[in-house]
Amino acid sequence: MVEAGDFLWQGDEDFVASSNVSQFMAWLATERGHHFADYHELWRWSVADIEAFWQAIWDYFQLHSPTPHDKVLSSRSMPGAQWFTGATVNYAEHVLRNEVNGDPSRPFLYHLSELRPLGEMSWQEVAQKTRILATRLRALGVKPGDRVAAYMPNIPETVIAMLATTAIGAVWSSAAPEFGAGTVIDRFSQIEPTIVFVADGYRYGGKNFDRRDDISTIIAALPSVKTVIWMNYLQPDSEVAAMRPAVLGWEEALSGAPVPAAEFEFERVPSDHPLWVLFSSGTTGLPKAIVHGHLGVLLEHYKSAAFHMNIKPGRSVYFYTTTGWMVWNTLMWGPLMNGIAVLYDGDPAHPRPDAVWDIAARTKAQQIGISPTLVLTMQKLGIRPGEKYDLSALEGIFLVGSPATPESFSWLYENVKAELWVTSQSGGTEFCSGLVGGSPTLAVNAGEIQARTLGADIVALDEDGKEIIGEPGELIIRSPMPSMPIQLWGDKDFAAYRDAYFDIYPQWWRHGDSFTLNARGTCFVHGRSDATLNRYGVRIGSAEIYRTLDTMPEIVDSLIVCVEDKNGGFYMPLFVQMREGTALDDAMIARLRQKLRTERSPRHVPDEIIAVPAIPYTLTSKKMEVPVRKLMMGIPLDKAANTGSMKDPGALDWFADFASRRAA
Repeated sequence: MVEAGDFLWQGDEDFVASSNVSQFMAWLATERGHHFADYHELWRWSVADIEAFWQAIWDYFQLHSPTPHDKVLSSRSMPGAQWFTGATVNYAEHVLRNEVNGDPSRPFLYHLSELRPLGEMSWQEVAQKTRILATRLRALGVKPGDRVAAYMPNIPETVIAMLATTAIGAVWSSAAPEFGAGTVIDRFSQIEPTIVFVADGYRYGGKNFDRRDDISTIIAALPSVKTVIWMNYLQPDSEVAAMRPAVLGWEEALSGAPVPAAEFEFERVPSDHPLWVLFSSGTTGLPKAIVHGHLGVLLEHYKSAAFHMNIKPGRSVYFYTTTGWMVWNTLMWGPLMNGIAVLYDGDPAHPRPDAVWDIAARTKAQQIGISPTLVLTMQKLGIRPGEKYDLSALEGIFLVGSPATPESFSWLYENVKAELWVTSQSGGTEFCSGLVGGSPTLAVNAGEIQARTLGADIVALDEDGKEIIGEPGELIIRSPMPSMPIQLWGDKDFAAYRDAYFDIYPQWWRHGDSFTLNARGTCFVHGRSDATLNRYGVRIGSAEIYRTLDTMPEIVDSLIVCVEDKNGGFYMPLFVQMREGTALDDAMIARLRQKLRTERSPRHVPDEIIAVPAIPYTLTSKKMEVPVRKLMMGIPLDKAANTGSMKDPGALDWFADFASRRAA
């Protein structure tokens, strides 16, 4: 059995030397006189001299601003640090500028969905449609700073709408079509959009989902909307629906005359001008409206795409995502690096559980990003994609969305490809990127995240605020980063911002993750720190328990919490969703207890093991440990969770009933 930290792979000399980060280190030596022996030395410089590091990122990627900047960083205070003051940039302009760096008919996007076969869209087509739509938006009265929202699937039209919106300095925000009307209203009502792009529905898992009634409800609740741009995606031959504001069909919106690149003016904006608004999961209240700026996202995305994803020109990148997850906002990493983004809309395991590998093979993906949960499913089903698909172009797999187990790493090497860069990533909507992730120059060790990302001054602190190595603590960021939120929408004085991230350490960002940093620089993210299991004064991560349960085919899913009882003790129940046809009987309970005791420790053995009909998840696939813990503490369901942010809003009802019965 593979153990956490076991060595699995190291890229050969050519792989390391040809990596983007090695080339950047060579450039730093030649152009800046900085010589670094390895990635860890480079990281230490990047957080010690953050102004010099981010200036190097600006210069290396040749960011374009018609106005010079007077300083890299106004001050190191958080929040409120201002970057590259005086500069003016545009995100969409940088994404599209590679149109001229090669044949404009080459692919910009590969795209497919459960409704559409695999197709491609060229650089020329994407850029031209972006200019036409941006010109239309200007004609509709959209000004810099106005909000434009979308209730659309992960298809090329949504990318074009986003690029057109940001090209003119308007502020983009999106919600996935699987979100219910209430969830969308919770988000969009905060930002008051003037334009909303909608699609009539989508298909997932072979089933059609008509969203026309939801759209009517959403628009009726948004008095700020002046125009709805409607796309018939699910039912292409239907008439465009009529509703209160003006409705424009997608084809009509794109019917303008071609706009030559030389005649189109991108709206170049200062670093504190909003690019887009992303939303937190909102599991226990209204989701936070997180505002990013053009410049901060550009700097962070160039850094991440090049040095932590190793994306190469002309190569394709496939990350499974929906438009309601921050990963969607990173899909332009491919085009930023003069590569290709792969869009897929639908169930990642439809029509077969190995569909993700079919897509990777057909698009010749260099890198793919998938969830550890999906890997676990394929592991339990005995899938061996390396034997079935041509994955010769595949170089890297990035495990995102939740902690990855050593077994997931090992399974990928055994069943996908022996020569493979596998790494786990963790970041957040707040940064629209990773905080800890991979480097192609480092070894891959089972279950470990390879390193802290460049420019991310991260440490683990214990409960006394002291730095610790080798044991779980709070993930703390001690220096500002360009892609930190400009603000939370409507929070002009940073009061809500400070309360969310600077409540315990006023000078440092507290991310809310339980985090272990090892002596060799590798690390683990165990999950949210407010869901950490405090077992008789010893903090343990829920991921350790899930890792053991994941090896048991009888268990489909699980969730564990720990709450303090009235007598000062602890109650730690384990909830398990059993596979159909399998019962949680006394023999199974005894087997589970013994397995946790021997593979983990006596402290990992729960007080009670209970079968449940389903495990609750947010719309962004996060287990709802914190809301369940609140229910166990006696907090009512309407205060413990925002059910509108859930994949299955009824999944918490069982837990609320259980908590009520236990308290009686």
